[in-house]
Parts: sequence; C-alpha cells; structure tokens
Amino acid sequence: MQIKVYSDRITMSHAAAEAAARIIQEALAARGWARIIAATGTSQLAFLDTLTAAPGIDWTRVELFHLDEYVGLPIAHPASFRKYLRERLIDKTGMRRWHLLDGEGDAARTVEDVGRELASAPVDVAFVGIGENAHLAFNDPPADFETEQPYLVVELDAACRRQQVSEGWFATFADVPTHAISMSIRQILKSHAIIGVVPEARKAEAVKAAVEGEMSPLVPASILRTHPNTTLYLDRESAALLSPALRREIGAIERC
Repeated sequence: MQIKVYSDRITMSHAAAEAAARIIQEALAARGWARIIAATGTSQLAFLDTLTAAPGIDWTRVELFHLDEYVGLPIAHPASFRKYLRERLIDKTGMRRWHLLDGEGDAARTVEDVGRELASAPVDVAFVGIGENAHLAFNDPPADFETEQPYLVVELDAACRRQQVSEGWFATFADVPTHAISMSIRQILKSHAIIGVVPEARKAEAVKAAVEGEMSPLVPASILRTHPNTTLYLDRESAALLSPALRREIGAIERC
C-alpha cells in the first residue's frame, strides 16, 4: 500500500482525483469502457467535485457501482447514498450505466442482482474511505474477511451510527438505520486499483490502526495493506498520529 500525505484536504482531494482520472482514462483507451466503484460521505465531496470536472473522460462509457446503502432509507432522504451519487456523480457527468443499491425493497434480492452484475467483469478502480471505527464500506468490526459474496446485508455498530450523526446526515442516533447493504471486503480487494480518500483529524486513530496496527477483522481497513495497488491519500490531520518512522519513510508532506 502506498501512502501519500498532503498539506490540506483540498490538495489531497485534487491529487486523488487526478490519479483516479488517469486510471479511468487508461481503461477507456485500452478497452473502450471502464468500471468503477464509488464511495460516499463527507470525505469524498471535494474528491468527486474534482473528478467530475476532469477533462478527457467519456463518462458515457463508464459503469458505476457503489459501496453501500442503508436498508429501509428512502432515496429522497438526505443521507441516501443513491441520492448522493445521483447528484454528485451520475447527473453531473451524464453517466448511462450505473447499479445503485435499493435498500427500500427486498435487500436480499438487491444483494443478489447487483452482486451478479458486479462480479460479471473486472473493476478498474474502487474509491473508498475509512470510517472512524476503521470500517471499510459498511464492514464494521469485526469484519468478514473470508466471504466471497459481492454484497452483504450487515448490522451497523454503534460507532458507525454515531459517525453518521456527527457528520450531519441524521438528527439523532435513533434516526440512523440499524442495517445496511455493503460490498464485501473480498469484493473490494478484487478491484485492479484502490484509491482511499481519508481526510480530517477524526479519522487519525483509524488511519494509524489501519496502517500500523495489527491486520485484523477488528480493524477492517487494515486489509488494504494486502492489496498490491492501493494508494491511501491523507491530509495533515488524518496522518497526524502516524509514527515518526513511517512519516520519514513517506517523506515530506507533498504540496501541489
């Protein structure tokens, strides 16, 4: 896993978006189409703003999957990840092929149908974040590192649900759904490339655990260290707790 640290969130997001655009452009040039997986949440906002404005991407030839969605949450709700992706990625780019996770209906059927589409061909790049509890997608600790199912219906732990309140998506803890559809760990790792976009001081403990702690289902994002083509983009705040030795290895904070 490669780690890149930048002076601030915007610079970090722009660098990650430039790398993502290159991967998509290379896939389009090589095969005429590209398949991507997109994350949601506040951590991805600046990244997606830059990526959708990148020149040289024919978004009509890009196929989209997403990482997770709440079970039982209407698409009109401000916290709906389907709403988020429509407004911040699909509608802005004119995408024609996407597979959104409908958590309002039969979640098991959604898992089966979208999972079948996802597994039908390789994915060029997955965009991911890391949760405050080190979750990857909605794989909260202890995460299932073994299942080969593309998507799972999971129960959200208390730390994950509190994060959704602190980010402003829900008014109270009780409003946060207890279950979600999540892409599995193994499915995420099947992506040819993974770009992790992880800003903010509140993610610093999770970043340190994922990068320097024991690789364990109790730290789901730690599994990213096994992937040969993962790049983790951090800002000064999210990288603040990394050890001095690792920071020297990474090098000085990059400035673009």
